[in-house]
Amino acid sequence: MQVISAARPEWIFPFTGLQPAQFRRLVRLVAERGGDTIADGRPGRQWALDLPDRVLLVAAYWRTNLTMRQIGPLFGVSHSAAHRVIDTLGPLLALAPARRRPVDQIAIVDGTLIPTRDHRLAAPSKNYRYSTNLQVAIDASTRLVIALGDPQPGNRNDTIVYRTSGIDQKLAGRPVMADGGYRGNPEVIIPYRKPHDGSELPDWKADLNTQHRTVRAQVEHALARLKCFKILRDYRRAASTLTDTASGIANLHNIALAG
Repeated sequence: MQVISAARPEWIFPFTGLQPAQFRRLVRLVAERGGDTIADGRPGRQWALDLPDRVLLVAAYWRTNLTMRQIGPLFGVSHSAAHRVIDTLGPLLALAPARRRPVDQIAIVDGTLIPTRDHRLAAPSKNYRYSTNLQVAIDASTRLVIALGDPQPGNRNDTIVYRTSGIDQKLAGRPVMADGGYRGNPEVIIPYRKPHDGSELPDWKADLNTQHRTVRAQVEHALARLKCFKILRDYRRAASTLTDTASGIANLHNIALAG
């Protein structure tokens, strides 16, 4: 018996954060990317769920972080079928590569620690758990996520991960703002630091730091919204799938924010 279905609009917003019309546009996007033509790996065998229900299943899994044996029965399928749906459709929900942006578009970047159980990539970090460092960049004007870095071990600081995750190349040629943890990357705009002698900053530098904090807070708000999807609070899947998962969640965030 199927409990949750995309045919009932009241189930859509709690799991996706999208209004029904936005969800339908997302389903059409997934269909254009090949979601309708993909079976479960065996020729001739069709999915038990239609495409909207499969998209909703993936979003519900990301939102709740239930196990496969819990999420499957809610959609009336086996845990193995739920696993195949998530593996197949997850990459198709990913954030589309950014189109050409205005040269003066300001990006704000920050890193967040994702507790990750796959120790092949995760490392003990300052949150006392095995984690990965995920770099996220948003547009300062629209607050939309415009780039994600490849997850790196959580014991590396942001200034290193900014370069090794590839997000610096995705943002190349654009002004980038970040907190003081990105010191050492000359292309990144960071707050003024206090002089080594302990004296106070001049008033004009203090005022600029205040403005910097106000603008940079937007990326922290975006990270908080992304982590409403509980899978980013305890990632149990293989670390190699984290990029697609984070990108898909960013896509849902952008669609909801853009209206």
